Amino acid sequence: MKKHNIFSMLLRLLTGRSKLTVDNSSVKNFNLNRFLGDWFETARFDHRFERGLQKTKAQYSLRKDGKVDVLNTGEKNGRYSRAKAVAIQTATPGLLRVSFWRPFYSDYRIMLVDPDYQYALIGGGTDNYLWILSRTPEITDEVKELILNEVGKRGYDTSKLIWVKH
Repeated sequence: MKKHNIFSMLLRLLTGRSKLTVDNSSVKNFNLNRFLGDWFETARFDHRFERGLQKTKAQYSLRKDGKVDVLNTGEKNGRYSRAKAVAIQTATPGLLRVSFWRPFYSDYRIMLVDPDYQYALIGGGTDNYLWILSRTPEITDEVKELILNEVGKRGYDTSKLIWVKH
């Protein structure tokens, strides 16, 4: 194997990045101030740091330094859990960088948000991460269908979504 290929594989292993197989482009117009506040996690792809969590919710608040505090809460086996993160805006609209363990940041891509900022589709830097957020614990069938159509158009596997109980 060539040195370049070995280096590329090692870099992907260390950074968690793999070849992108989906369209995870972020929205062109994004207003962070309208995004702030409480969001319920309606659905997500399975990943180890949220495995088994239900009643998940995120609260986004702007800090004086321009960064965003993120407080994630949920329940697992009847126990309440909390996780704090910090997000920074980038020059790309709809793209935040989020860190649970500084100095390591990951992409947080707002791929769809309705005009009233009542629901959103969020992706990561790879096709392994996907979240559907809503301002309310439940979404209507109409909104669900609209979001699932967008998920499918972007190449994500909708059957991998876990629907969160609230």
